[in-house]
Amino acid sequence: METIALIWHSMISLIAGDGTKPAAGLSHTTEGRREERDEDAQYVALCQGGEPAAFEVLVRRHQKRMFNIAYRMTGNYEDAGDVVQEAFLSAYRTIKHFRGDARFSTWLYGIVVNHARNRMRQAGSRAYHEPVSIDDPPVGQDGGPAFDPPSREAPALDVLVRKEMQQKVQDCINGLEKEHREIIVLRDIQGFSYEEITGMLGIPDGTVKSRLSRARNALRESLKKVLGDL
Repeated sequence: METIALIWHSMISLIAGDGTKPAAGLSHTTEGRREERDEDAQYVALCQGGEPAAFEVLVRRHQKRMFNIAYRMTGNYEDAGDVVQEAFLSAYRTIKHFRGDARFSTWLYGIVVNHARNRMRQAGSRAYHEPVSIDDPPVGQDGGPAFDPPSREAPALDVLVRKEMQQKVQDCINGLEKEHREIIVLRDIQGFSYEEITGMLGIPDGTVKSRLSRARNALRESLKKVLGDL
């Protein structure tokens, strides 16, 4: 079981790429989070005061990570783009009601999650997830890659092995139940804290932890079935 867990965590890190990174110039340290919150608060206040240009700044700050969340949940580039647009429109219409009880990013990413859920629900039982290719990675709204591809200096065999492992772990994530998939995406791929996930999903901290535990167990079982092919 320990070996399985180690392999699982290393494979998750492969597919996470830089999706767990915050906006440029910020870190996930306490100081970095405080700086992000303070800067967002300034633009939120301007937007609430009737300056729409301030919202454009918020869009640029958060659009890439929003796309990553939407894509990892829906598995479809076109749908992820639609989800992000819908989420930003919804946020713009309701930002006047944002009171600052939580970080703006937590509030905003919660809107993305809800729209992604709706899109997945609308999809019904049709084959939904596209294969993830390292040659054609998810992109942010700025047109740049959502995560960094392997260095061109890496040996060709290493690139192929990495690509195969990324595909296998993504396939396993795609096969999880909706609630399990979203909690894996938010915690293990995007790197959000339990507190942030609680705010996004609107569920107690204990529920987040228990759901994550079940999701990880389900993913481990799925990975066990493909380890022999690696």
